[in-house]
Amino acid sequence: MKNLCLLLALLLLAGGALPGMAQDMMEYPSDLTECEIDLTGETLNIFHFGDLSGPYAFITQPLVSAITDAVSYWNSHGGVCGAELAQIYEDTGGSREAAQSAYDRFTSQYPDDLDLLVLYSSDDGELLREQLAEDEIVSFISAGSIASLYGEDGNTPGWLYASNPLYINQFGSFCQFVAASPETFPDPVIGFVTWPNAFGRAGTEPAAREYCASLGVNVLEEPQFFLPTDTDILTQVQNAIDGGANIIYTNSLATGPALIAGTLVDLGMEEDIKLAGVNWVMDTTVGILGQRVLKSNGLPSVDGMFGSMPFLWWTELANPAVQFVYQQFTLNQRGPAEQNIAYLVTWGAVDSIIETTVRTVNRVGSLDAVTGADIRETVESMDYAVLGGLYQYRFEEGMRDGTMNRMAVLKYANMDMSGAATGPDDALLIDNDAGGKLFAPIVVPLTDFMEVPQLRG
Repeated sequence: MKNLCLLLALLLLAGGALPGMAQDMMEYPSDLTECEIDLTGETLNIFHFGDLSGPYAFITQPLVSAITDAVSYWNSHGGVCGAELAQIYEDTGGSREAAQSAYDRFTSQYPDDLDLLVLYSSDDGELLREQLAEDEIVSFISAGSIASLYGEDGNTPGWLYASNPLYINQFGSFCQFVAASPETFPDPVIGFVTWPNAFGRAGTEPAAREYCASLGVNVLEEPQFFLPTDTDILTQVQNAIDGGANIIYTNSLATGPALIAGTLVDLGMEEDIKLAGVNWVMDTTVGILGQRVLKSNGLPSVDGMFGSMPFLWWTELANPAVQFVYQQFTLNQRGPAEQNIAYLVTWGAVDSIIETTVRTVNRVGSLDAVTGADIRETVESMDYAVLGGLYQYRFEEGMRDGTMNRMAVLKYANMDMSGAATGPDDALLIDNDAGGKLFAPIVVPLTDFMEVPQLRG
């Protein structure tokens, strides 16, 4: 069964359809609350904006594809309680000024409809935290910083709700994994090589170092920063190694982890230094970009990288949520680069928006009567398996981020689907859009889901 799941995953990655799925439409996997109010003739807008063309583009562009496909699915199935689903969004290119302008336009143009907003990045969350609270607008985000979710003091819950655990808590989870795996990580010393923004700095706080040290895992005090636009980070990587690091940890995504991995190969240190990072490193984009540089064994530079995976991934086809998203991905003829974390979890975000809206409308009596405060009340009362189990949605007692995580490793499939390739001779190669060949990246869970340590103070 494991090999069959892997085979199906790779067939889809290569652009093939899952056998039988296109012919036999699956039922929607989530047990949504039954509608008590008929919303026929209404429009339920999904508002979102963020970086779709800057450093986050590799991750975020499939987000729009997922919402587009979800809107199409629901409208072809009678809408949500009869209401048509639509999306309103804007590309801010990674600019804080553009994000502020987008927020100002959205709130001025849709003052009566904008009760729930999807954001992409911690930086935007920090920028808009106080404004969201003042305007009473709930925001869903995949992952946020301590400041965006809990304020500068780390103890003031706001109006943003993150589905993933805080990055500092993910780092604590990684330290637990390292401490429990001495055969893989003997005498561990971790050095951060990461981006300098709010996302990149998360986990570099003293509380994280102190927690890891209590487990016997040393963390270098001085992080090494690089910009998303940098193409040469030899100095930063060498500084971490010279400081004693035998594990490099990064809060970066797409090009970031691939650049670090390629630098380790250039230094001839890929076998001596382990590489790890937050959940965004366990992504198809990293698996593809990491193929620009090959290790001495002929496999891509990011092969063997560790990371968090606080949700189900594409190869876990035993789960109906993953099966359903696979089917929609295939039916909408999405390409390999779109088969990433963002496409998968964004279907979960749309499911969360629908469930939250239905529960709220049932309670207040009409869509027009719903306010941001009503949405917030609903959100904080829910214990919900998103899309039937993709991840859990629970924000009780002031929590603003997810609490469950597990560790995984990025590998590449071998030709007979029996496991991970050990070299290019037994690696599965698939066609890419440019007529060349790609190694087929897979993400393999290494642990069960566990509660993350709470390190925000």
